[in-house]
Amino acid sequence: MASLHEQPNQPTVAPPGRRERRKAETREKLFRTAMRLFAERGFFQTTTEDITRAADVGQGTFFNYFPSKEHILTVLSGRQIEKVRDAHRQADAAEIPIREVLCGLMHAIAKEPGRSQALTRSLFAAFISNDEVRHLLRETLARGRGTLAEIIVAGQQRREVRRDRDATALAMAFQRNVLGTLLLWAIQPNGDLDAWLDETFKDFWAAAEIRTPQKGNESPNRPSKRRSTKTIKTVKGLQS
Repeated sequence: MASLHEQPNQPTVAPPGRRERRKAETREKLFRTAMRLFAERGFFQTTTEDITRAADVGQGTFFNYFPSKEHILTVLSGRQIEKVRDAHRQADAAEIPIREVLCGLMHAIAKEPGRSQALTRSLFAAFISNDEVRHLLRETLARGRGTLAEIIVAGQQRREVRRDRDATALAMAFQRNVLGTLLLWAIQPNGDLDAWLDETFKDFWAAAEIRTPQKGNESPNRPSKRRSTKTIKTVKGLQS
């Protein structure tokens, strides 16, 4: 079985001719058809024959684009990484607050796997149960986390994100929030994913945003080292 990391037959960014456009369209058609069938039947219950029949292409055509069914998920992986890169470009441009960049990214990342609760459940099953797919997910998350940490560093430099927290740790917290919200939403009988994500982001940002220092504090997000007279008297009273 070919490695998922090969990601074969990636389309060019700007296809120069009709042949390349048709190849990109066919690849997209196979991907979309597969996502729909994964939602309807489950990842493991869907075969490559099911996908080619539903997409109205030959089995040979499928294998021209993907060595295996698992390789279809490399398309999803690539798109998620590109969304993080888009957010990084937004952060570099410094035209909107980091809060808006990160909130938009959280919704963008959840959009594709969150097209339906059934699809989300199917994808989680594939990620958890298949060693190669699970390795792909870990690698994608690690790459995304590195870029996400750079966005958070930009927020720290712009004094929008607290600087007493490690950027990589905040990036990990961000990913945990997204994945946890998707999973919990997927097992509910119904629910508005966007509303769930809005609440999730509020919780994340409450822990990440820089706080205005109170009078007497030396720096934001750092408790004052000075104790009040009342506290000192109380301590002395306990010691006596």
